[in-house]
Amino acid sequence: MRIHDVNILLVDDEKEFTATLAERMALRGLRVRCVYSGEEALREIAAEKPDVVVMDVMMPGLKGLDILRHLKATNPEIQVILLTGQAGTRDGMEGMKLGAFDYLLKPLELDALLAKIAEAAAVGGKAQ
Repeated sequence: MRIHDVNILLVDDEKEFTATLAERMALRGLRVRCVYSGEEALREIAAEKPDVVVMDVMMPGLKGLDILRHLKATNPEIQVILLTGQAGTRDGMEGMKLGAFDYLLKPLELDALLAKIAEAAAVGGKAQ
C-alpha cells in the first residue's frame, strides 16, 4: 500500500494548525481526518480505525500520552507519531517508552512528517 492509501488521523487542539496541516497533506493526495481533542480522537478511532495517528502531546482534557496508553492497550497495530512543543523532548521520550512510533518537535517540516508517516505505515504493514 502506498502512503496515499494510509488512513491518517490528526489530533491537535490548535484548530488553525491542524486545518492547515491537513490541507497541505490533502493537496499531496493523502487521506487525512482531523479532530481537536483527545475525547474526539477516541470516538473517531472507534468509528473508523486509522493506520497512523499524528497527535499533539499537550491538549486540554485527555492528553496525548493518555490516548497513546489507551491505543496501545486496545489497538496496538495503530502507529502513533507524537507532536511536542519547545520543551517536549521529555514528553516525546516518555511517549516512545509507551509505544509511540516516534515524535517530532513543533514547528515541524511537512516533508519530515510525511517521511515519518510512511515509515510508521510500513511498520504497521500499510505502506510500500
